[in-house]
Amino acid sequence: MEKSKVYFTDLRAKDGDNLLDKLQRLIRKAGIGEIDFTNQYVAIKMHFGEPGNLAFLRPNYAKAVADVVKDLGGKPFLTDCNTLYVGGRKNALDHIDSAYGNGFVPYATGCHVLIADGLKGTDEALVPVKNGEYVKEAKIGQAIMDADIFISLSHFKGHEAAGFGGALKNIGMGCGSRAGKMEMHSAGKPHVKQERCIGCGKCSKICAHGAAVVAEVQETDETGKIREGHTVRKASIDHSKCVGCGRCIGICPKDAVLAASDEANDILNCKIAEYAQAVCQDRPCFHISLVIDVSPNCDCHSENDVAIVPDVGMFASFDPVALDMACVDAVNAQPPVPNSILGESVAQHTHEDRDHFGRVAPDTNWKSAIEHAVKIGLGNSEYELVRVR
Repeated sequence: MEKSKVYFTDLRAKDGDNLLDKLQRLIRKAGIGEIDFTNQYVAIKMHFGEPGNLAFLRPNYAKAVADVVKDLGGKPFLTDCNTLYVGGRKNALDHIDSAYGNGFVPYATGCHVLIADGLKGTDEALVPVKNGEYVKEAKIGQAIMDADIFISLSHFKGHEAAGFGGALKNIGMGCGSRAGKMEMHSAGKPHVKQERCIGCGKCSKICAHGAAVVAEVQETDETGKIREGHTVRKASIDHSKCVGCGRCIGICPKDAVLAASDEANDILNCKIAEYAQAVCQDRPCFHISLVIDVSPNCDCHSENDVAIVPDVGMFASFDPVALDMACVDAVNAQPPVPNSILGESVAQHTHEDRDHFGRVAPDTNWKSAIEHAVKIGLGNSEYELVRVR
């Protein structure tokens, strides 16, 4: 197989130039203009950052990409899907508030924000996965599948479950509806954390399958001892009826319903690759990754730790697999930042090891996503790096 081309530019900017201009030169040189954008809806998939996290990409970068799309005749919008976990982006209203709070307002970016899977994370398209082994029909945010053209704009970083978060993670996990994220993260079904439940019954009302049930149960004290004659209303989920849609997670006002998050990390990565396949297959796609502020964990955290390596640069390609591989290699070629998690690990272990993501998240295998993506035909791990000034 012929190597895929990945285009790269560094972060040096001399007088009369700037990084936003360099980003636009990069994506034009990488061939984004080969796509016919005329009057086409263009989804620019990115992460708006969990409130409290400051490692997410600045909205200025989104504007630079959106401006190129508009110059080529397209109609861009910024998009993401609601989260499975509890936080500032678990429904469309909170999600948009979080995006705006982090600067992704139309006045700053030149385009609107659409939360692709709707108000409660249930607006989804069922997409058959070409060559899917773990997922036969991916559940993708409807607005993303309604778009004519798909662009991923990724903050390349570490990730505690996937090893790293780049194009595949941004596309696969990021474009899954709540039920899709449930499918990727869980081998099982959601459960109720009883001490948080107030017995309001909202989960029962929204469940289309009668799986969420609220009933009177014996009240217990702080030690778990039953209080005689005292009952309280608590919800539970009948897994024999549950289909794993995740609606109960989104509706719970006390965040008492939680996903199992019990899928093995290797299988999680394979499912991410298959979801990315579902998003990208059969339409024009283009991918951009910025290797800056390489935090050890996902931007879904409400905090970000010290970057593990110095900033590297900006990358672009038509091939998301080659793009991720190039970014991994670029990170592994960097020296660890001394006061980071990676720097501390290197200081404690004298043996030579250039797998930075393996050091930061030793219970993960980031290679599994790359290998599976190649296997199912999503892209090529072999690449040619083309430098753009």
